[in-house]
Amino acid sequence: MTESKVSSESSAVHVDRLSFRYPGGPAVLSDISFTIAPSEIIGLVGPSGAGKSTLLQHLNGLLPSKLPESVGQVENLPHVCIDNLPVSRQTIAEVRRRVGFLFQDPDDQLFCPTVFEDVAFGPLNLGLSDIEARQRVRDSLASVGLAGYEPRSTLRLSLGERKRVCLAGVFACQPSVLALDEPFSSLDPRACRTLIGILKKFSGSQIIATHDLDVVVDLCHRVLLLDAGQLRAAGPTADILGNAALMERHGLEVPWRLR
Repeated sequence: MTESKVSSESSAVHVDRLSFRYPGGPAVLSDISFTIAPSEIIGLVGPSGAGKSTLLQHLNGLLPSKLPESVGQVENLPHVCIDNLPVSRQTIAEVRRRVGFLFQDPDDQLFCPTVFEDVAFGPLNLGLSDIEARQRVRDSLASVGLAGYEPRSTLRLSLGERKRVCLAGVFACQPSVLALDEPFSSLDPRACRTLIGILKKFSGSQIIATHDLDVVVDLCHRVLLLDAGQLRAAGPTADILGNAALMERHGLEVPWRLR
């Protein structure tokens, strides 16, 4: 089951007929199409190996080998649009500014000695002045509950703190879309609740790949169910996750809050 095609006008994210395979391997994504409205929060669910991370990485061109060279080439090709801007080699810098990507493992994202340097990296590379970057760092750390963490070593933080520092670095670039890959994995319940509260305050659109289906019930307006690289179902969260036959068919279980 695939989502019916909707016009990309006024959408935050529009994916049209996206397919992908890694060199020498089988198809990882097959003919994926969906849209995300401004401020909408989407849960991306499915069994391990369904293609969720690969799909997220297409939203800001982290898998650029298949990107068209220019905006003009995407008209009759499978493509991804962010805020009506087609993702191409020509637009990749602006797309990456608009789409904040959070990796599953914060150690894949943190690479500077201190929290300040890590969160400031994005704004400085966007061309902001030192004064503007410092203000972005302060505001972003405050928004994730880590005000005053600037001088701390990124090596001496808990997992939850490291994930929030990564998110602060994303927020510092002021994206309109968040693409989050398993943001709740390995977090204790308190850290998970803290992160949910932070994400609920974000005013832009979000697509969240996660195995924590109870969190999806709490946070997401709609669900995309991916399995074996195909979009098998899409719709309101309770309709998809509460469908026991559908969930069983794709190796998932109805979350406790919908039983």
